[in-house]
Amino acid sequence: MITTDFIPGSPCWIELGTPDVEATVAFYRGVIGWDAVSAGPDTGGYMLFQKDGKAVGGVGPLMTEGTRSVWTVYFTSPDVDATARTAEGIGGTVHTPPTDVLDLGRMMEVADPQGGRFGVWQAGTFPGFEITDAPGSVCWTELYTPDAKGAKEFYADLFGWGFQDMGMPGDSSQTYTLLAPSGAGEDRMHGGLMQADTAAMPGTGGRAYWHPVLAVNDCDAAVAQVRVGGGQVLMGPEDAEGVGRLCVVHDPFGAELVLLTPSPE
Repeated sequence: MITTDFIPGSPCWIELGTPDVEATVAFYRGVIGWDAVSAGPDTGGYMLFQKDGKAVGGVGPLMTEGTRSVWTVYFTSPDVDATARTAEGIGGTVHTPPTDVLDLGRMMEVADPQGGRFGVWQAGTFPGFEITDAPGSVCWTELYTPDAKGAKEFYADLFGWGFQDMGMPGDSSQTYTLLAPSGAGEDRMHGGLMQADTAAMPGTGGRAYWHPVLAVNDCDAAVAQVRVGGGQVLMGPEDAEGVGRLCVVHDPFGAELVLLTPSPE
């Protein structure tokens, strides 16, 4: 469960870099019903995705030509600079050093030892998500990694996460690890990680990667809009016992995400 109380180590934002902001906004409007508004005149074309007037994520132009369009998941920290030092000390790589974003907060981007890139956010005037766990918003985050054991060690040292292993729905031979912030119980689990052959996944370079899971009212209808909008369906829609009906898709520029209609509680 992702909430907006932003305890340390929990997801607080998702952000998409894309070669065509206008086309990307149109795609997500059709699939999820998002609107997009400018984040301000001094933000380099950065826009806020909104659902019913509430911020659910950000989108902006790719800063480096030729780089892959990808979603970045941000996790909250009370001290980004300290988190950067810890990350580097345990084998992480800081790609964007701690930087102030106007008065909104302080951020950095880092990769875990398996190459999985993510962001860290220290809130100023902007804490992050204004809505979660509702249709049209983030409800979960996932890490696919070539080394689940190494990933768990890294994130335990960095954020103090707790872990709970379970069998994959429909395939108990595979392990899926549930993630929770330090000291939090099962009701605050915010994501999962699983070992995957990322070397066989196009565009990853064999590296680990994070992606968001977005809740939708009707997974099948959303998939139809993915195809209409020029996206690609990689898996599903299919039912996962105890989870809901889901699919894995790429947007028109290759950014991966999961669409999920959760099972009734």
